[in-house]
Amino acid sequence: MKKAWKWLEALLVAMMMLALGPQTVNAAESTQAPKVTDNYLKKVKEKGELVMGTSPDFPPYEFVQNVNGKSKVMGMDIEVGRKIARDMGVKLVIKTMDFDSLLVALETGKIDMVISGMTATPKRAQSVDFSQTYYKSGQDLIIRKSDKGKFHDYRSFGGKAIGAQTGSMQATLLKEQAKKSKIKTMDKTNDLILGLKTNKFDAVLVDTASAAAFAKNTDGITSIPSGLKIPSQGNAVAFHKGAKSLVKSANKSIDEIKKKKLVTKVYLPNVGKYIAKGKTKKEVKASNSMWAYKDFFIAGVGYTLFISAISVFFGFLLGAILALMRLSHNKIAHSIATAYIEFIRGTPLMVQLLFIYFGLGLVINIPALLSGIIAVSLNSAAYVAEVIRSGISSISVGQTEASRSLGLSKTATMRYVIMPQAMKSIWPALGNEFVSLIKESSIVSVIGVKDLIYQSRIVQADTYRGVMPLVITMILYFIITFGLSSLMKVFERKMNHD
Repeated sequence: MKKAWKWLEALLVAMMMLALGPQTVNAAESTQAPKVTDNYLKKVKEKGELVMGTSPDFPPYEFVQNVNGKSKVMGMDIEVGRKIARDMGVKLVIKTMDFDSLLVALETGKIDMVISGMTATPKRAQSVDFSQTYYKSGQDLIIRKSDKGKFHDYRSFGGKAIGAQTGSMQATLLKEQAKKSKIKTMDKTNDLILGLKTNKFDAVLVDTASAAAFAKNTDGITSIPSGLKIPSQGNAVAFHKGAKSLVKSANKSIDEIKKKKLVTKVYLPNVGKYIAKGKTKKEVKASNSMWAYKDFFIAGVGYTLFISAISVFFGFLLGAILALMRLSHNKIAHSIATAYIEFIRGTPLMVQLLFIYFGLGLVINIPALLSGIIAVSLNSAAYVAEVIRSGISSISVGQTEASRSLGLSKTATMRYVIMPQAMKSIWPALGNEFVSLIKESSIVSVIGVKDLIYQSRIVQADTYRGVMPLVITMILYFIITFGLSSLMKVFERKMNHD
């Protein structure tokens, strides 16, 4: 009876609190000391590092420089990030990826903040928390020098193509204001500049400071004012939604940056020296030669071969298992294998890669390199499974019946009779799949894996040369794939001879 009365008393108290409304609760809370709303800053300090995400193809904000044969990310935004990390008493760790993947990486916990010339727009503020602005610049159009005098601002491009970076404020501005123009977007600013020089675009819209950097260091282009109405928002640091403690700490650092005018007096002048290199034209030409970047291409080949070798092994292993499951009379095993193969073949590798890296990142933090290997392996397994299944199915049923009549088990029959014959017929198809896998592995560059494509983009950004790094990359891929194809043919001839 006493217990029942206590429960009733507790229920009455709860009902009274609801009747009084939130005012009473707020009044009671106001007498208490303010509470910390989150522990984001505490976690950063505990791990001793602040992970910054950026897309280093936007000089002078962030770009990659060849320093003693090693790639180094630098720029005005990098200096801002270092200042924020230093004031927090932690080390700054930089992760590079495509611009349109940065906010996804932030939301899934891959990074702690984004500093990448990002404008604090109201739409973005719905999913992330921004610091106060640390820099504001205008927007300029980059055009070919041969078109100088022909175009004056965005109004001159009616019916013409203007390029902008995917997911950027520039793309939004063009869609809202330059409605008479054809708006085209690409992931990398370097690709936009290359598109401009090869007549794919008539202009490219970028930040004023970036326009000046590209125009100064790239032959055949110049910049003009865009004439667009620029929003009042400037560049800010993005944090995870609710990370107020990190925002508060960053704002203190930005207050000091503004007070001492570090951006205009220190950061921009320092990075400007690296962009210009401070050398004669002859020295710049020598430092920008492709031979000077041989270590970048070698590193890229190494990553590409490593990812491909691991993915071929696990892809073939899993593919063989799936093929046997699909041929199995067990309905559950058959259904699982069929569903897996159809699903993987029916979805793009890009989506699978992003899901593994970002989607599963909500549950477990998988490094970019491992995510790339997993995605390519799982994707290859589905195609390998179908190749193996078709090879096994092509073997006459009489072979199996003869083997079983001789006393061989199902396992022994598959191992010693069916598979050796099947491998002879499917070997060319497997060779094609392995060659395709090497080329498809290039997609891992979108999440910052330093494969051959990633390294070629670094060389493009550092040398302001768009075509030659691509030519070298194509040659290197051809050498790798041709070498593998030749090796596969040697084994094919040997099997046929046997």
